[in-house]
Amino acid sequence: MTVKSAWNSGFTLTSALHGKISVRKKRLKLTIQLFRCAVTLFVIFTAPAVAEEDPQMNYTETRRIDIQEEHFGVTISDPFRWLENDPRRDVEVAQWIEMQNSLSAPYLEDLPGRAVLKRRLTAMYDHETLTPPIERKGRYFFTRSGGLNNQPQLLMRQGADGANQMLIDPNTWSQDGTMALAEWAASADGAFVAFAMQDSGSDWRTIRVMDTSTKEILDDSVEWARFTTIAWHPNGSGFYYSRFPEPASDADFSASVEGHAVYFHRIGTPQSEDQIVHAPTTDRPLLHTADVTSDGRYLIIYTSALTGGVAVTVTDLTSGDQRARTIVESYGDRWVLLGNVGTKLFFATQKDAPRGRVVTIDLSQRQHEFYELIPERPDAVLREGGSAILGDRVLLTYTIDVQSKVELYQLNGTFDGAVPLPGPGSTGIVRGRPGEKEAFFAFTSYDAPLTVLRLDVDANHTTVWAEPKIKLDLNTIVVEPHFYISKDGTRVPLFVVYRSGIEGPAPTMLNAYGGFGISMVPHFSPAAMAWVEQGGVYAVANIRGGGEYGQAWHHNGRRGNKENSFDDFIAAGEYLIDQGITPSDGLAIHGESNGGLLIGAVVNRRPDLFAVALPGVGVLDMLRFDKFTSGSTWVEEFGSPSNEDDFHTLLSYSPLHTILEGVRYPAILVTTADTDNRVVPAHSFKYAATLQAADIGDRPHLLRVETRAGHGAGKPTDMVIEEFADMWAFAAHWTGLKIADVD
Repeated sequence: MTVKSAWNSGFTLTSALHGKISVRKKRLKLTIQLFRCAVTLFVIFTAPAVAEEDPQMNYTETRRIDIQEEHFGVTISDPFRWLENDPRRDVEVAQWIEMQNSLSAPYLEDLPGRAVLKRRLTAMYDHETLTPPIERKGRYFFTRSGGLNNQPQLLMRQGADGANQMLIDPNTWSQDGTMALAEWAASADGAFVAFAMQDSGSDWRTIRVMDTSTKEILDDSVEWARFTTIAWHPNGSGFYYSRFPEPASDADFSASVEGHAVYFHRIGTPQSEDQIVHAPTTDRPLLHTADVTSDGRYLIIYTSALTGGVAVTVTDLTSGDQRARTIVESYGDRWVLLGNVGTKLFFATQKDAPRGRVVTIDLSQRQHEFYELIPERPDAVLREGGSAILGDRVLLTYTIDVQSKVELYQLNGTFDGAVPLPGPGSTGIVRGRPGEKEAFFAFTSYDAPLTVLRLDVDANHTTVWAEPKIKLDLNTIVVEPHFYISKDGTRVPLFVVYRSGIEGPAPTMLNAYGGFGISMVPHFSPAAMAWVEQGGVYAVANIRGGGEYGQAWHHNGRRGNKENSFDDFIAAGEYLIDQGITPSDGLAIHGESNGGLLIGAVVNRRPDLFAVALPGVGVLDMLRFDKFTSGSTWVEEFGSPSNEDDFHTLLSYSPLHTILEGVRYPAILVTTADTDNRVVPAHSFKYAATLQAADIGDRPHLLRVETRAGHGAGKPTDMVIEEFADMWAFAAHWTGLKIADVD
């Protein structure tokens, strides 16, 4: 996922309580009105002076329609609902987007330092990055990002250190670079690669197949794959994938997530003959993904209700009985297969272990029971995505205060040593298999670009297989781990990144996510480096709602606990200013998807605290998010607008519905894309229209809409550079960061 109506008197969208309402609702209304007055007074007396204001923006008034709906005794106005229409089908919406871009584009283009930032961003992105390779019968498959190429390519080598052979170059697929290589998988013998094509950032996929010897693309074509993996049958006859039913004509952009199923496609046959493998009937949206064990014996299917956990079924592909056996029924906990040794399967799970543990199950036994192999640790969180069975060892990645520690264990659970790492940072993308001593994994940090390490499992020794060359002296970058105290006393991690020699408060870009159990682990960002190079501070807050401290950290920032995420983020901003890291009028904030929701919510709570807000592809209408595309699957994270208690919780922080009138807001640049069918752009459209219609001060509140782009994955490099140049120039202008050219 990521993932991504208040009361009257001071809120932009009028939502009046009326009729005979309960005492509780009257008290709630009074509380909101008092809160508004308190915030207004606080902002008036504490807002920092602005040395220079731009000329007032001349926004074109957005047409309003008369829509009012009553929900649980509250009347909700939605005057910009017409902006929910698909701009490819609705001329008026398309013209409105053009009007918004015609306002924002010249403003952003003329900002001081934008040209310099674009040049430096281009230099930062101009480096080769390889991913850890997958070995198949002596052939090594991996992706290569060639710096300024718009899309990563798929390469192959004969031997780990052989010459590169180009297999798939998506940069040749379209003139504007918006066609991307998405999921891919090599068959067990390396003879074929099945690969998914992504168009304009859409979640939809078309899967094709290549013969790796001849480089020929076969006639096979699989449509309507979405939220899919690709897993080959061990005999190479075909592959498993996930898809939805074909949507009605012209409804692909708005298609819902009902009917997801796992299919098997046999090479050389039309898709109409594909067999359904897993499609349970249910009264809730479910997503299913397939995996096949490295020895080819077992088909594993994970079923998610987006609760943070999965159910698991297993099919023995070597047996005459191809019926799937359910070994995990509940969706409540995470389960990830680390590998198998014969009939014994090794899983990482949070079942009865919120920080994670390793368990095994022997499918040859009549009673299918799990047995604990490596128990939960009180000081660390198990990262299942960075763990696997390699050789005759279990490799486990733990995070301690959001930084990785990698360890080896014998198959009986006995500790066998820590794997050496280049320094503090994060690891992941583990490639290898049981019985093979060679493995690969990735390492990165805020000051270390993604490096591929080769691991000799038997010797517990690592060497560098691929390391980028960056056009920046990384020895000048300082990374500091901090901790601060949130509103309720919770201790929250915060990473602060800056250039050596910077003294005193400096304009700061604060980023966070805080949702769906997703951890913001240290990783290299060329965009962050471009900000830091100019003398700014880049900070990342590991707020609740993520998975940094396991299942409990996630649950304490979801549904009715969502307020904790906002409190944590606001406390991070206050800490940066109190510690003299950030000037009181120099804090910019940035987040995307669920992070975009975060930015919109905290600005409404503390508009005085922030100089600039950059909400990207955000979930901003919390009363209608479940009505668009995959939004119905987020109910487990946010709650349901159709449930009364959830409705009032969602209404209390929905960015669209809690904008404060009569208060000066920070400069805001809302970013989205017209083909985002994950978090539909209507969220950003309605939010921007509401900001522009509100009495919230003279600073600009602009909308930037990318065309032929989606939620983020598959976005061409040149689009990424242009977008960051706009955002960073906007933030620099309003935080006072001085941009200077760099040799």
